[in-house]
Amino acid sequence: MSSHPTTPGARAHTYDAIVVGSGISGGWAAKELCEAGLRTLVLERGRDVQHLRDYPTALANPWDLPHRGRLPRALAQANPIARKCYAFDEATEHFFAKDAEHPYVQEKPFDWIRGYQVGGKSLIWARQTQRWSHHDFEGPARDGFAEWPITYDELAPWYSHVERFVGISGNRDGVEGLPDGEFLPAWEMNDAERAMAGRIEGAFPGRRVVQGRCAHLTEARPEHLAQGRGKCQSRNLCYRGCPFGGYFSSNSSTLPWAARTGNLTVRPGSVVESILHDDATGRASGVRVIDAATKGVTEYFAKVIFVNAACLNTNLILLNSKSRRYPAGLGNDHGLLGRHVAFHNYRGSLNASLEGFADSYYSGRRPTQPMMPNFRNVTRQETDFQRGYMVFFSAARRGWTRGQGAPGIGAAYKEELTRPGPWGIYMMMQGETIPRYENHVRLSADQRDPWGIPQLVTSIGYTDNDERMIRDFLAQGRAMLEAAGARDIRATDDRRNPGLDIHEMGGARMGRDPRTSLLNRWNQFHTCPNVFVTDGAAMASTGVQNPSLTFMALTARAARHAVDELRKGTL
Repeated sequence: MSSHPTTPGARAHTYDAIVVGSGISGGWAAKELCEAGLRTLVLERGRDVQHLRDYPTALANPWDLPHRGRLPRALAQANPIARKCYAFDEATEHFFAKDAEHPYVQEKPFDWIRGYQVGGKSLIWARQTQRWSHHDFEGPARDGFAEWPITYDELAPWYSHVERFVGISGNRDGVEGLPDGEFLPAWEMNDAERAMAGRIEGAFPGRRVVQGRCAHLTEARPEHLAQGRGKCQSRNLCYRGCPFGGYFSSNSSTLPWAARTGNLTVRPGSVVESILHDDATGRASGVRVIDAATKGVTEYFAKVIFVNAACLNTNLILLNSKSRRYPAGLGNDHGLLGRHVAFHNYRGSLNASLEGFADSYYSGRRPTQPMMPNFRNVTRQETDFQRGYMVFFSAARRGWTRGQGAPGIGAAYKEELTRPGPWGIYMMMQGETIPRYENHVRLSADQRDPWGIPQLVTSIGYTDNDERMIRDFLAQGRAMLEAAGARDIRATDDRRNPGLDIHEMGGARMGRDPRTSLLNRWNQFHTCPNVFVTDGAAMASTGVQNPSLTFMALTARAARHAVDELRKGTL
């Protein structure tokens, strides 16, 4: 049982609210709580990163980097997991947690990609944002593996609330399975993509191709200018940190906005060890923190605690939050904490060539691509696998291959290098996986990290359902590319480990029944209602869409509820 915040020292460490984590969802919790007048402490285990000041490579040219942006061999060898991430290179590696510094135990292979700094992975996310539809909230119960305690209609106003502040580019496409939102002007498809979209839709009635929706300011509106952000410059160097604030991050948006209220305190270098539970009141009283540098221990206290450390770290903290009331971790009366972890299936992809369009090109580096909303098992079970997948594809002029080591010299050779090559196509899947009890994380019994906290054990794998889904995508993808006029189609199952999608979800899932879930419809623990979880750990299922927009909407909704309950005196 924790100490009560009654001594002068404890009072100095007491706030109205504590937020664990400063990434996409933690930043939103801080914004909403501070705006409501709550003195809010944000605890971040990593270093401080300030917008503009701490983006050292944001404006660097290739020749400004010692290895022209390529990953140095020693750095690659020292980070066999982190180096698999598409965004990890010489210009971005400072925003990624290094493998050796943050160990964990892989009972089954799992590539855990992390960003430990103020802003978390919001500095290096892919920025793709789609609403879930009512099919995504209702489908898991139909299929018998999860039950969401909320509906799309309940979350829709919060999607709108978040979209207006963040700035989401997209078209109003009128697709039932992919609801429209509050959009800025969309990026355009190029000529080849537009032609492919028409051919695919013509050959497969009911399948739609729409332009990708992403958290980029194609137009800076007053609410974005008020944040100090400007229009996206189409550089596609986002993972270095954007000095223009053209894409959304905690650093450029929610955290500065929260700071303007005067209610925000951010403490970097604060490794949260556990949530403190007061058995007498049945509430959490605060958190225990280990200083990242000195290893000193400090306790902070608050009436409300939001845990937003990112899915697996949130599970770790909760599992390590043991007390007499909760010997197996906070709220873990039925052994469900850490269970039903799921992710997105990215294993299938296709490459192809496209003839024609020799006189077509494009400018800039667009940060999104065309996508196809799920067309499998949407309203009923139709295939030999459960759930479905989204499809993303892009068409681009290939670079001139003679520049890659082929011999040549002189003006004619250089002139040849300026001519764009033929069109290439890349297509990929983003598939829903089923949250299964067997797919879980737990604490190691004997291995600890450098701060003395038990290491996390990952035991998460693919199933036969995933394998059947991959086969279906590869077959359907080939058929769609053939209908689009593609040639030289090459299908690949890269057999990547779970985790590299960086969309892990579950472990502390929401639900109606305390016997089968840990959180209620407001993201509160059923049995410890002043603790909220609104990051990926709270998700009852994964859907097929990118999850970050839903994390943000759930966080804003939960924060408003927490404020209302505090004012009523029920928390």
